[in-house]
Amino acid sequence: MATAVADQETILKTLIKTGRTTEFGKEAGLSQVNTYEEFRQAIQIRDYEEMKPFINQIKEGKHNVLWKGRPIYFAKTSGTTSGTKYIPITKDSIPNHINTARNALLCYMAETGNSKFADGRMIFLSGSPELERIGDIPTGRLSGIVNHHIPSYLRTNQLPSYETNCIEDWETKLNKIVDETMDKNMTLISGIPPWMQMYFDELIKRKEKKIADIFPNFNLMVQGGVNFEPYKAKLFESIGKKIDTIELFPASEGFFAFQDSQNAEGLLLNTNSGIFFEFVPAGEIFNNNPPRLSLRDVKVGENYALIINSNAGLWGYNLGDTVKFLSTDPYRILVTGRTKHFISAFGEHVIGEEVEYSLLKAAKEENVHITEFTVAPFVSKGEGKSYHEWFIEFENTPSNMQEFARKLDETLQNKNVYYGDLINGNILTPLKIRAVRKNGFIDYMKSVGKLGGQNKVPRLSNDRKIADDLLKWADK
Repeated sequence: MATAVADQETILKTLIKTGRTTEFGKEAGLSQVNTYEEFRQAIQIRDYEEMKPFINQIKEGKHNVLWKGRPIYFAKTSGTTSGTKYIPITKDSIPNHINTARNALLCYMAETGNSKFADGRMIFLSGSPELERIGDIPTGRLSGIVNHHIPSYLRTNQLPSYETNCIEDWETKLNKIVDETMDKNMTLISGIPPWMQMYFDELIKRKEKKIADIFPNFNLMVQGGVNFEPYKAKLFESIGKKIDTIELFPASEGFFAFQDSQNAEGLLLNTNSGIFFEFVPAGEIFNNNPPRLSLRDVKVGENYALIINSNAGLWGYNLGDTVKFLSTDPYRILVTGRTKHFISAFGEHVIGEEVEYSLLKAAKEENVHITEFTVAPFVSKGEGKSYHEWFIEFENTPSNMQEFARKLDETLQNKNVYYGDLINGNILTPLKIRAVRKNGFIDYMKSVGKLGGQNKVPRLSNDRKIADDLLKWADK
């Protein structure tokens, strides 16, 4: 905490020194770069699409492309600005993913004095650790890759078994996890909130007890991947008591921040773990030459787009995430959203291009014409599962609405690997359509003072604001 700015400056020097020997670094002229100001001039901000030519060279077997040697893994992920992405993880960057999770637990132990959870069984709900090979590089979901690197001192207490973790079908896997854990002394449970809720629901169904009665020593929940707030109340209600939680901010591109205190709001920025952070005022991220700030120049309360440079070989990389500093002593952040419209209420990262493609394909097949539409998540807070809710104004209504919805959902699953996983794993139910009456969107835009001009209905939102407003113009 005390040396954050100095650590960032040291990391930048190390990145530049190694980067000079790479194909990327030679192309960018890193041999002439010594200061942050020169670095900003040499390294442009890029998204995944602009990094893709270098990733493709790595897939073809080339060495020293973005970082020395070759990556030891590709983390396969679905982005909000691209389709499937292959993010390099190098020998130098893998400790960032492993040690940050460890540090979060150690900070918790140091602050609270609670180390009892380390004596019991711990569950890490993750993707399959079975990996494929892309360009001869082991490739899989980040959580599956990390599963191979869980330290030996945790491995002995880890559940579920490796064989169960390898099961692809989520419902089958969930039942096996419940079989393996329901009579054990579970003390820590970690995963994405909707996955944990499904696990709790199945335990309660089988045991007819609250989680706290099934696992009396369960006292720590670790979560990340999606916003915790929509799930918190239902999770605690299922547990039957309030317990400590640790929030994490990991991604395939790096482990950026973690909750270091139960008493302070926000997540501690991971300033000494191979990543040099830059911050662009969020409103200017899409400008041609936006201002870029290093850690020493950020201000509390401003919304910044997060840019990373790392020992995984990512340079000037725009994550698409926005953050706000809650304090600068220490540097604690809040993740405030994404730079573009998207839906990721359940970790699916569905983007505009995917919903538009899926709707147009279904409409063409069913000979239906669409006037306007928008999509929002529906997060179930009681009975039933969550789903995507589509508000569609049809010019001519489909002859069979159920068939139209089925085709639409099927296409979106094929287009977005994460959404497909959530449907096939029965975490989400297939999408539901609400038909909006004729001119309903026009009336809605008029009601919010945005009719005409350059105003457009957002194709998708990660909250219910537009959806809830539209209900008055939708079929009941």
